[in-house]
Amino acid sequence: MTDHPANGGPKPRTRTRGQERADAIKTPSRLELAERIEVLGRELIEARAKAEEHLYNWQRSAADFSNFKRRTDEERATIGQFSNAILINKLLAVLDDFDRALDSVPADAQDPWIEGVRLVERKMRNVLEAEGVTPIDAVGQAFDPNLHEAVVHEETADHPDNQVIGELQRGYRLHDRVIRPSLVRVANNPKEH
Repeated sequence: MTDHPANGGPKPRTRTRGQERADAIKTPSRLELAERIEVLGRELIEARAKAEEHLYNWQRSAADFSNFKRRTDEERATIGQFSNAILINKLLAVLDDFDRALDSVPADAQDPWIEGVRLVERKMRNVLEAEGVTPIDAVGQAFDPNLHEAVVHEETADHPDNQVIGELQRGYRLHDRVIRPSLVRVANNPKEH
């Protein structure tokens, strides 16, 4: 048995599957490669533009969220500061009653009960101050409609025009806000008109 075919020539070579597959792959021409590179270049430019747009939108969203968070934190702090304003206003009326009661006590009175009332009044005032409540200075100040409410205008030559000459009810601030203006008497000096 010989390896030669019947006609006596060399045996034809058989091709492997790998060679058959390699031969089946179509190799693109230079023109096709150039066109493909151009298409891929345009797609890359579009992808970069979209990436920049997405980055810009993300940065804007991050900034918006940061601003939102800051605003809500500020609002929460403000609400926390002023959430007790209604209760504090009611307590100020009680403090006014203490002031009126203590103003009517004679200066030479030494009753321990009166001292107890003074102690309670001071304690209430300290509690309110700890919450940020401070009295508004009125007497001797220039009239300020943001701080004072003029109840009486008195003609007098003893005080400058628009000066607060008396306080009928003390005003208070809660932190930086006026929660109750001072009810005051204001001088009207005819010499200055």
